[in-house]
Amino acid sequence: MADTNLMAIPGQVDPVPVARDITPRADGRIDLLGLTKRQIMDLFAGAGLDAKQSKLRAKQVFHWIYHRGETEFEAMTDIAKTMRPWLAERFVIARPDVVEAQHSSDGTRKWLLKTADGHEYEMVFIPDETRGTLCVSSQVGCTLNCRFCHTGTMRLVRNLTPGEIVGQVMLARDALGEWPKGKMDFAEEESEAEYRADGRLLTNIVMMGMGEPLYNFDNVRDALRIVMDGEGLALSKRRITLSTSGVVPAMARCGEEIGVNLAVSLHAVTKEVRDEIVPINRKYGIEELLQACADYPGASNARRITFEYVMLKDKNDSDDDARELVRLIKQFDLPAKVNLIPFNPWPGAPYECSTPERIRAFSSIVFEAGISAPVRTPRGRDIDAACGQLKTTAEKKSRAQRDREAAAAAAG
Repeated sequence: MADTNLMAIPGQVDPVPVARDITPRADGRIDLLGLTKRQIMDLFAGAGLDAKQSKLRAKQVFHWIYHRGETEFEAMTDIAKTMRPWLAERFVIARPDVVEAQHSSDGTRKWLLKTADGHEYEMVFIPDETRGTLCVSSQVGCTLNCRFCHTGTMRLVRNLTPGEIVGQVMLARDALGEWPKGKMDFAEEESEAEYRADGRLLTNIVMMGMGEPLYNFDNVRDALRIVMDGEGLALSKRRITLSTSGVVPAMARCGEEIGVNLAVSLHAVTKEVRDEIVPINRKYGIEELLQACADYPGASNARRITFEYVMLKDKNDSDDDARELVRLIKQFDLPAKVNLIPFNPWPGAPYECSTPERIRAFSSIVFEAGISAPVRTPRGRDIDAACGQLKTTAEKKSRAQRDREAAAAAAG
């Protein structure tokens, strides 16, 4: 991993974010991925195009990036041939570098990715019968130190840029072969009848990968706006869920400025236990968090708030815990569902998973109170891609070991 400056972290919570829209590249070119049409237009103007040309070229390039998934200016057939080398000399449409890609026996896929300045992070694709969900990271590492979470054992390195966040979605669509096929040259009066999307596999996005999304609010917001933009990736906000451990001051802004579904990593119903396993609770307590959920813009029975609850043996899984969870949800009159998550063990983890019988009993108590409480089926455990297991392979496998494996694979 490159030796780059770390973000300053004053304590366990409330890190000071580093403002960075674009990660500088060694070749000096500017990566356009994750930038708005206006930002692209301004860059083109700053590079010497007049106002009319900047506006037109920005519209064309934005269209090619997000409707065709194109990464080469030379392939943008409606841009003059003389203009394409000019663009390629100054700009690039990049993807995250793939360090390692893994396939689970259950179909889950995990990628270890690398930024232009050498930092590594992970993303996961989880296919189901009726949907395909991409779990997207927002930071390299994490500052929250949740004790059951493997990612929480990493230090926080830095925030991901909008391009590095959107890049995960783009890379997944590349891997799944999901870019439209057919005639898509840019025109003033374009018709979507001219192209087709073949059996969309990536249907949902969850901001549940590495990091706390609300500690990288501006970049996450800007990335998701491109994902939701009808002229961008055009994924409905109803198909995007942002998960927070409880950064209360940013939750209302999330509803107002992003408008996606909200998931809250609750994991405990008493101050004592949540202080231990989700340390941000010491700053924003359970009742303050639940009030922020009750006030969340757009929450309704049609768009319920999801409470994530990892099942830890003899820690948070008793019948009394289940009854207290029900009481709290009803006290704050929350349109809620609860995802019960069997704990996914990792080397050195301080907890064990609750027994299947205990999880079923807990679920039954919540269900009988009229609150949905399904038990999540663990996915990708064999490649450390399950909930709470994300931690860059770079920290678990040496660079030399990966180089030896790559050389062996090439020789084979």
